Amino acid sequence: MAVVASCAPKAEKATVIEKHDIAIENGHFTPEVMHQLGKITDVQISPDGTKLLYGVTYTSIEENRGVRNLFIMNVDGSGNRQLTHLAKSASNARWLDDDTVLYLNGGQLWKMPASGGKAVKVSDIESGINEFELTPDGKGILYSYDFKVAKTGADIYPDVPKSSARTIEGMMYRHWDHFVKAIPHTCLAKFDGKSVTEPVDLLGEEPYELPTAPFSGLEDLSVSPDGKSIAYSCRKKVGRDYAFSTNTDIYLYDVESGSVVNLTEGMMGYDTAPAFSPDGKYMAWCSMERDGYEADRVRLFVRDMECGEAHELTGGFIYDVNGFSWGDDSKTIYFNAIVEGVGEIWKADLNGNLARVTPQHEFMDFGTPKQAGDRLIATSTTMLRPAEIMSVSLEDGSWQQISHENDDILAQVEEIKMAEFWIPTSDGKQMLTWALFPPQFDPDAKYPAILFCNGGPQSSCSQSWSTRWNFRLMASQGYVVIIPNRRGNVGFGQEWKEQISGDYIGQNMKDYLAAADYFLAKPYVGKMGATGASYGGYSIYYLAGIHQNRFSALIAHAGIFNQESMYMNTEEMWFPEWDNGGCRRPGEYMSGSPWSKNPAAVRHYANSPHKLVDKWTAPILVTHGELDYRVPVDQGMSAFNAAQMFGVPSKMILFPDENHWILKPQNSVHWNREFFAWFDKYLKD
Repeated sequence: MAVVASCAPKAEKATVIEKHDIAIENGHFTPEVMHQLGKITDVQISPDGTKLLYGVTYTSIEENRGVRNLFIMNVDGSGNRQLTHLAKSASNARWLDDDTVLYLNGGQLWKMPASGGKAVKVSDIESGINEFELTPDGKGILYSYDFKVAKTGADIYPDVPKSSARTIEGMMYRHWDHFVKAIPHTCLAKFDGKSVTEPVDLLGEEPYELPTAPFSGLEDLSVSPDGKSIAYSCRKKVGRDYAFSTNTDIYLYDVESGSVVNLTEGMMGYDTAPAFSPDGKYMAWCSMERDGYEADRVRLFVRDMECGEAHELTGGFIYDVNGFSWGDDSKTIYFNAIVEGVGEIWKADLNGNLARVTPQHEFMDFGTPKQAGDRLIATSTTMLRPAEIMSVSLEDGSWQQISHENDDILAQVEEIKMAEFWIPTSDGKQMLTWALFPPQFDPDAKYPAILFCNGGPQSSCSQSWSTRWNFRLMASQGYVVIIPNRRGNVGFGQEWKEQISGDYIGQNMKDYLAAADYFLAKPYVGKMGATGASYGGYSIYYLAGIHQNRFSALIAHAGIFNQESMYMNTEEMWFPEWDNGGCRRPGEYMSGSPWSKNPAAVRHYANSPHKLVDKWTAPILVTHGELDYRVPVDQGMSAFNAAQMFGVPSKMILFPDENHWILKPQNSVHWNREFFAWFDKYLKD
């Protein structure tokens, strides 16, 4: 009898990735160390308020992946212990009761004792589960899944099943980093603690996203305490209408009848994150006013569910509400907001009386708070460390760090000094600019500097931590790092944020140059480079033509280079329509398109960065992800080709498996090594 041996390689068994035992060499903070720090996310308070459930992701650079496992500790930070030891991530963990937790693993729902022990699979959903939330009584479950919307070649012509053709008949056929084959839908199902049964799709066969892709989650749905209603945020548009509009509405779904009512009819901007009060009498949500403007002020609204009256709680608040939660009394809402460069916690009552909770201008960003007795629980970050869990006193706002995930590692690395500067701008205002200084900084020595240009263009330069742009890492390599909160940045009021729309080439560029000049005049700053991604990449391409030798080297990632081609190749059209000089007000509409006669749009396209390449002199490194459909890769390729044509020292690095960001650990390490090699070559003597 013949024996046939298989030559197919055996699938390698996934290994458990847990906390690294790291010994830091010479106290030097490197990309490798950065990626091996634990990443805390999704803190959940037990029903009795005594324990916290959260996840920590640990990364293996060698295996090029991260794994998230679950931890539990007492609400005061004591008794911290690891609950799961899985080779594949446990995500979306929730308390079923005080003694039992649920989590997702492999697209299905699992249950295990909070004290530890064997986990049991409690769902077998054919489509898999992307995300879930329990209903208030614990007897039902909301879960999202992938709802197919695109036809394959075989669907159209069954006799050619291997056809790879995509049939496209409307806009939004690709989004962020993928061609749209399926969209999120959400089901309500019964749950008895042992199985998930009788799912009902809240949208039925409707071709709308619930939750809204690509970044929203089940925070955009809320089940009433009595279980009779579900409030959800949805943009009920497809194709061209979807591409040009930000108008999501809050809908109320009747669980018994399946009927739906639009609660925000006539409110034309983003309406998101509905949440019922604990007593069910009220519903709060976040709202933007104007359609097509994704950077409008984020307001906090509340609706009386009995009489239907709704009103804004933050009318006198000039900042954006980032996230919120109800207090136990159903009369108080706690929220976080970026205020002058830092993430603070505030509270509002039902009459719109506002008060700051955390100390003013604390150098950290607090996340969305949740009440646990007489304290709030929230994560916080700074530019010097990743997220840790904080306990905040409701009495006086004082805070205590109750998790210490990375203290042992960060204690081994050299300290970095951080400071704030208020720099005068060309139009007579003051601009908050953060600066980080190299280890053992000596003001009598001279250091190279990096000016950071943030994306957005409406985003914040606050006390955040990221493995994409890590300012501590930059400073640790011997650089003074300069982070201006230029026009367009969040946290300084709507006028400051909104000024950049239709004026990409104007005041914010002057703000960047003001920050550069301020630090170039310092005796401790030598050569200066500049870097940025997305709109920050646009900034680099534009500054390359106007900086007048301020910068000795430049790095642009995922940057917009040719505004005309960008307009016709990106996916979310509301973005360029508004920001390229268009507007959409009641009774007034002006397009931001390249063929518009709108003077602001004409000026915008006439000054696209690609028209200034003949003035480029500084060496430039271009990086881009090939799966980036927000700023398509041909933008980076065009910029590099143009630099080469004009003889500008240049280099391009493309990542075939990355989108707008560089996410995979080994790609990130590679990117960081190239980043510092480029600046070291041109900025360090």
